[in-house]
Amino acid sequence: MRRRLLADISSHGYGHLSQTGPVLNELWYRRPDIRITVRCALPREVLERRIEAPFEHVAEALDFGMVMRNAVDLDLEASAGRYLEFHRDWESRVAREVKRLAALGADLLFSNVPYLSLAAAARAGVPAVAMSSLNWADIFLGTLGHLPNAAAIHDEILAAYRGAGAFLRLTPAMSMTDLPNLRTIGPVARVAGSRRALLDQKLGIPPTDRLVMVALGGIPMRLPLEQWPQLPDIRWLVPASWEARRRDALTIEATGLGFTELLASCDAVITKPGYGTFAEAACNRVRVLYMRRPGWPEEPPLVEWLRENATCAEVDRVRLEGGDFSGELLALLEREGGRMVPAIGASEAAVMLSNLLPEQSRE
Repeated sequence: MRRRLLADISSHGYGHLSQTGPVLNELWYRRPDIRITVRCALPREVLERRIEAPFEHVAEALDFGMVMRNAVDLDLEASAGRYLEFHRDWESRVAREVKRLAALGADLLFSNVPYLSLAAAARAGVPAVAMSSLNWADIFLGTLGHLPNAAAIHDEILAAYRGAGAFLRLTPAMSMTDLPNLRTIGPVARVAGSRRALLDQKLGIPPTDRLVMVALGGIPMRLPLEQWPQLPDIRWLVPASWEARRRDALTIEATGLGFTELLASCDAVITKPGYGTFAEAACNRVRVLYMRRPGWPEEPPLVEWLRENATCAEVDRVRLEGGDFSGELLALLEREGGRMVPAIGASEAAVMLSNLLPEQSRE
């Protein structure tokens, strides 16, 4: 009988998927005898861009994280309402999830980083491992800790994370000092070689042009590209949905490359602090120009790590939206790329998961 790994992945943007995909791929290379079920609200075609291993897809959302107005702005009022509703009858919700775990036949739960199924797994006796650069207990406390009933909600979230056999804290990550089951592992990221020569041929651009990709993650947000400057030898790579009407703008989709391959082929990326883009830029030696995410508790450790391990610069959001950032970008492009950061976390996580999954039964 083949052992089943149930991977619950938050669909709060693409960052949780970018962390989980390399681990599932590494685990499958080591243990092709296992069956993988992925529960995630992201479309299957999005999951397949990151997960090479065969998997069954259950299109469900186990959490919502925080309600976002766009890629950087929180909707605190809506988020508070969602948390109040989610925890209104917490015990009944966990009991229903216990039955759901049994129906799925999970031998091991791997969560990044929904906590409902972790609470159910602890109650049902299903081994469980959590992994992320954040947890929703700390995010909730840092953003909604002022609510009258915040302590009770926070305690329920924290208990779920503490009930896991281990919480794999990625590098970089929040400190998570309230988790006694914490185990720190290295960065998780895909590493790809530059495909610049292929891009030059496909897009019809000279090799002297410099490519700057704009990547704000999986939560939609359009920057006012019309107000950006036209800079000599600079080409902007932006989503096709932006409908850019500029001769110096190319669409990401027209390249035909996956995210990491395209990132590794660019001279720089413009983004906001988020684990996926930060880690992959550092591990692929790509320069980063970032704007801040006000009120996002995960931001400080991500920015601190990026400054120590990559070539990066910060730009004020108002200046970025207004197009007044030429000085920061051109200065950044003159600097050498950062040192190569080894992406060792996926292998470390896969070893732990493999050890928790018994070998296939020979009956």
